[in-house]
Amino acid sequence: DALAQNFWAAKKKHVAPMAAAAATKRIMSVTKNAASRLGDLMARRKDASTIGVRIGLRQRGCNGMSYTMDYTDKVNKFDEVVETDQGIKVVVDSKAVMFLIGTEMDFVSNEVGNEFVFNNPNKKSECGCGQSFNV
Repeated sequence: DALAQNFWAAKKKHVAPMAAAAATKRIMSVTKNAASRLGDLMARRKDASTIGVRIGLRQRGCNGMSYTMDYTDKVNKFDEVVETDQGIKVVVDSKAVMFLIGTEMDFVSNEVGNEFVFNNPNKKSECGCGQSFNV
């Protein structure tokens, strides 16, 4: 009985730091440029129920999947929430989480235009225009 108590006490000491580290790991990151642009878009949004933006995936394009992004007013069960240092909430759809682990969301401006870009380490290939990808 005492042996079992010592075992579980020791196990808790080793599990707690790992669980805490796992809890703070973000599914994806959002650059300062992307957070700034999202902040601008959220400020223009007149709907008070909007809590952030939802990132997801859908089947389309010549290479399989493409990113979706829309305003959201809720967090569904199993969704992941990434909050930027600027306080912007990015809700990752639960069906997209496993495909977006480690992804960086950025916002780039150049002479051609402005767009959100997803630097996804999980993609195996993408189409020539960059609008769809395969994992």
